[in-house]
Amino acid sequence: MWARASSPVRPPDESPICLSIRERQQNSTARARTLAPTLERLNMTLHKLLSYFLLIAGTASVLPGQTQPVQLMTQIGLPFRFVAYGDTRFTDPKNTDASNPVVRQMLVQAIADAHPAFISIGGDIAYRGDDVNDWKIWDKETAVWRDKKIPVHPALGNHDLFGDQRVALANYFQRFPDIRTNRYYSVRAANTLLLVLDSSLDETSGPQGEWLAHELDKLPADVDFVGLVLHHPPYTDSTDQTVGGGHSARTPEQALAQALEERQPHTRARFVVIAGHVHNYERHEHSGVTYFVTGGGGAHPYFITRQPGDPLFGKAVNYHYLLVEVDRGKMKITMERVELADGKATWSTPDAVEIVAPVAIPVKAGK
Repeated sequence: MWARASSPVRPPDESPICLSIRERQQNSTARARTLAPTLERLNMTLHKLLSYFLLIAGTASVLPGQTQPVQLMTQIGLPFRFVAYGDTRFTDPKNTDASNPVVRQMLVQAIADAHPAFISIGGDIAYRGDDVNDWKIWDKETAVWRDKKIPVHPALGNHDLFGDQRVALANYFQRFPDIRTNRYYSVRAANTLLLVLDSSLDETSGPQGEWLAHELDKLPADVDFVGLVLHHPPYTDSTDQTVGGGHSARTPEQALAQALEERQPHTRARFVVIAGHVHNYERHEHSGVTYFVTGGGGAHPYFITRQPGDPLFGKAVNYHYLLVEVDRGKMKITMERVELADGKATWSTPDAVEIVAPVAIPVKAGK
């Protein structure tokens, strides 16, 4: 007969061995729990560093220039409206020397309430381009635009390129992915074409100049208005010597103005130049081209000597934005000015102009 099976007898040293294994497993689990937060933080840090490295690496390839500027197409019809302004200098609200945070935020909300099809910002968006904290203030204060799904089409200003340019451009392009690391590009909106320029590069020569000339040479027949958006103005009554701060017009932008004024008589579409850099408002007209300086987005104001008859004569500080209303063959541009007195905002529209595109290029007498 088979002997009755009995419970297996463990070797005398097996229990201590199993106990040791269990202790080791328990100790390992405890150590893992202790190290988990540290490992998680390390993993997040490595992930952020890798992402930032890839962003910087991608941005580095566009620093010298670009060969394929993107053309953004907006699906809107006539009539439509958009907003243009600049020199916001988003930064810590405690820094009231660089920018007026109350006005800056008031303008952002007013623009949102205007329900524009898009917003064009002519540079100096952040106070220091390579400071991510300044861009975080942008993220926070302009959240209302993203909530309302209002696109923003930016131009680079000198403050946006402040400091380490690779870091500054990485911060900039991260906020505006639609332009795909393009420093200059175009936007088509119904009968209007915006050519957004980088005035840290020459506008009339080199890759940007060649691209601009090509765009102007092949304007579609249904374009009534060409808006050229850049940071540095071709015309301004400000000077580098102005007490309290100011800027003179530079030679490259003066060359751009000359080129546009030579083209305008032979072009049906009207040229409208929208610039900033000077923290005030100006409007100039030369040889059929209309020029705006719209640098009243919140940066500390620059003063301009104005002559009697100027709609802003006697008004030194001019925080504002431009409301651009576009219809078939006409564009109306209105300065929306805000003034703070005793904490109360007063809005006014001291200047406005309507620009009309002719049906055909005017023929000179005798031709």
